Amino acid sequence: MKMTRELTAILSREGDGYVALCPELDIASQGTTVEEARRNLSEAVELFFETADASEVRSRW
Repeated sequence: MKMTRELTAILSREGDGYVALCPELDIASQGTTVEEARRNLSEAVELFFETADASEVRSRW
């Protein structure tokens, strides 16, 4: 069974680029454009769920 949840993405300008943060999981990424930062954050969140053990996911969720 696949579970679906909505997560928050906070994007802010920092210098010449953008920082994207998912506060629920305390995961951040960056990019030169808003879209790139969003895509990079999405990839980082996916990688977290693919590689983190269940206790790590529970502790951040």
